[in-house]
Amino acid sequence: MSTIVPLLSSGVAGPLGVLHLPRLWLKASLEACGELAPGYPGCGKGYDQMVIDGLGLDRAALLDFIKNQRPTYPQFEAWVKEQPGVKLDAISVEKLNAAVAGYIHSDETRQSILGANGLPDDAAAPRDAINLNNLDDWFAFHQTVLK
Repeated sequence: MSTIVPLLSSGVAGPLGVLHLPRLWLKASLEACGELAPGYPGCGKGYDQMVIDGLGLDRAALLDFIKNQRPTYPQFEAWVKEQPGVKLDAISVEKLNAAVAGYIHSDETRQSILGANGLPDDAAAPRDAINLNNLDDWFAFHQTVLK
């Protein structure tokens, strides 16, 4: 069985306008099917939990829905909108998106990702987690599929 590196960036938003929500759906969906590449959590404690908390969703209910219903992305967003207490107003989404876009990895994580990609940790290097995670995903994809 092959596994899949989730190449949707945390910087991608779906129709609801929430950054990382499509990636959360993809990773949880791949895990539910047993096809998520090793090293990737289906629902981790970083951006995944940040989005769940920021929207006021129930983690267990979200994962149960994805596992049992295997929704398309629009079906997943429809489910999100139906959840009691969900925070999808413009101010809540803007605040959550700013938190996602503004997240900075530790120096150790940044150096590890840059080093794996053969990039110097200098003033031109990305500092934000979105771009570092993209590099990490692309490297993993190269190692598992293209190399």
